[in-house]
Amino acid sequence: MKYRRLGRTGLKVSEISLGSWLTYGGYVERENAVQSIRKAYDLGINFFDTANVYERGAAEELMGAVLREYPRESYVLATKVFWPMGDGPNDRGLSRKHIMEQAHASLKRLGHDYVDIYYCHRHDPETPLDETLRAMDDLVRQGKVLYVGVSEWTAAQMAEALAIADKYLLDRIVVNQPVYNMFNRYIEPEIIPLGERCGIGQVVFSPLAQGLLTGKYTSVDSIPADSRAARLDWVKKGITEEKIAKVHKLSEVAAELGITVGQLALAWILRQPNVASALVGASRPEQVEENAKASGIELSADVLERIEEILK
Repeated sequence: MKYRRLGRTGLKVSEISLGSWLTYGGYVERENAVQSIRKAYDLGINFFDTANVYERGAAEELMGAVLREYPRESYVLATKVFWPMGDGPNDRGLSRKHIMEQAHASLKRLGHDYVDIYYCHRHDPETPLDETLRAMDDLVRQGKVLYVGVSEWTAAQMAEALAIADKYLLDRIVVNQPVYNMFNRYIEPEIIPLGERCGIGQVVFSPLAQGLLTGKYTSVDSIPADSRAARLDWVKKGITEEKIAKVHKLSEVAAELGITVGQLALAWILRQPNVASALVGASRPEQVEENAKASGIELSADVLERIEEILK
């Protein structure tokens, strides 16, 4: 496993990281989830991601319990705040009240004294940005959070946050978590250049396009019964014959390189120096092992050109 600096910080994270969205605390049988986390750690993955909203705290509880088996300094743990955690008017968003209450609730569920990264899970147009940033800064000063991040913010929103942080000497955003894969490249025109200029690293989710880039979908009419697409309509809608045809061509490129199409897709993402880590999900330890092998794979200029021809 290879490691990269997270943005402008000195923090080193594994090129492949393990997440818990749509997997742990609900969809995946508990023992498989536990063994997947342990396998990741054994393979050198030191970066683990969860959120309070994933199964309403159950994912945090499971991941925190397994990670407590290991020395705290040996891994990087991230969680998030924004989405509703109750029915009350203040049980959501990025107000000081919600941030502080959910930070303490997350730490309790995780069984940890601090988290390495605390993400604003989305932008909150109903809360002044300086209120959000001051609350996050207070958590950093209290030692409950080490680094501040955001997820799916626009370049303009991040730039505004940086300007406010600099004006009031608050802790800066150092990481963004956007979706990024061969079929969704929206971060390339503005967000990656901003990250390179301002020291914000990208930790990307859905790098395999919800499983589409593993090659397991051969047609829109033959969705495996145990796949996410079989139980989640929004995943199924993203699977088209055109994309499947492109994955088939990508599989041919991968076969020539002696790797899987999933490993090719992850290596393609890691061609971006501003990407610190590709965040994968796994329902079985074997999936973690296969994805981890993508770390360190370098794609030649000729291969990258062939991939662009297929994707265009």
